[in-house]
Amino acid sequence: MNISTRFAVAIHILTLLDQNKEGKSTSEWIAGSVNTNPVVIRRITGMLKEAGLVHVRPGVAGAKLARSSAEITLLQIYKAVHAVEEDSLFSIHEHPNPSCPVGKNIAGAIVPVFSLAQKAMEHVLHEVTLQQIVNEIPSN
Repeated sequence: MNISTRFAVAIHILTLLDQNKEGKSTSEWIAGSVNTNPVVIRRITGMLKEAGLVHVRPGVAGAKLARSSAEITLLQIYKAVHAVEEDSLFSIHEHPNPSCPVGKNIAGAIVPVFSLAQKAMEHVLHEVTLQQIVNEIPSN
């Protein structure tokens, strides 16, 4: 299973919010940058709100970061949008042949390695802040 594109879109949304601190960041405006439907933006923004990463006020168009971009890690974003469930970044094929010595034992041999690899990736995401991403975007 691939990591959901919600993760990349969420980073995009938060980067826009950081760069547009004084402006009105509506779902329509954000959707124009992401090149998607505003409904998708609202759904992901709702997930980010639930995780405490953005403020969205009912009846008022626009969203704002709930805290400094330097205080938001990519791991927090990744978890907020449920990019992938715990220990499920890598999938294994179902129903290998139980009569085959490899088929019978392959899952037990590779699942622990896959779990370690996911944890290593998540460690890297924990070390990178949204501010680091923002800094990579050229200003006009």
